[in-house]
This record gives sequence, C-alpha cells and structure tokens, in this order.
Amino acid sequence: MLRGIDPLINAELIHVLMLMGHGDELVICDVNHPAQSIATSTTYGKLVNVSGCGIAQAATAILKLMPLDTFVEAPVRRMLVVDDPDRQVPVFAAVQQVIDAAEGRRVKMEGLERFAFYEAAKRSFAIVRTSDPGPYGCFIFKKGVIES
Repeated sequence: MLRGIDPLINAELIHVLMLMGHGDELVICDVNHPAQSIATSTTYGKLVNVSGCGIAQAATAILKLMPLDTFVEAPVRRMLVVDDPDRQVPVFAAVQQVIDAAEGRRVKMEGLERFAFYEAAKRSFAIVRTSDPGPYGCFIFKKGVIES
C-alpha cells in the first residue's frame, strides 16, 4: 500500500496512468462493455480490471490523480442510449457530479453513438473495466496537464 492513493488504484492502473500523456484517453466502463476485445486495439493493448467497484467510485479515485484536459471543449465523452439518445440513465448524473467535483468546475460531457463510442475506445490509451452492472456506464476521459 502507498499513502494517499485510493486502494481501488491497483499497481497496473497506476502504471497506466503514469504512462499516459496529455491528450491520451482512458475508457472507464461497466461489465457490459466489450472491454476485453476492444482493449487489444488500445495503446496499452490489454484490459485493466478494477473489480469490486462501480463507475463513480473508479472515476473518483482516478481523477484524484489524473487531471482532465482543459484545452478541449468536452474532455469527457459517454455512450448515448441506443434508439433514445436524449435519455438519461443514473450513471450519467453520477459521473457528471464526480468530474465536476474533481475539477472544481462544470465539465462538459458529450455523447457518442454506440458504435462511434466503440471506435473511439479502440483509439484510447487503455480500457478500465469496473464491476458496475450498467447499463451505459461507458466513459472516455481525456488526460490533461498538471500545471505547476
């Protein structure tokens, strides 16, 4: 164990976060997402599991260490509900609350159609799968810089 690091952040996840640079993207997803198959296309090339927690818990732990990009309008993207893109599911509001609190400001989140999300996820740095049952717990976080 290390001081000041949430126990949800396992050794592999901290390694991934340290490898990522400004503009790299991290997918945080639920158990329904085809994470294993998509992860092989990412920069990291394999799935990172953080079993035993939900999306909001994982995002809270990750965003204590990783800033979001301030150079883009929407540093967080989420999957839209299939056939009902205006529908809101509870995880959307939960993650919005987490990212706003982590950044100390309102952070814009934009939606992507299901297959557009999958393609964007393939171009990400890594995929982090939680135990969240979903549905639609699929988010892409763009890493920012730490200003001195």
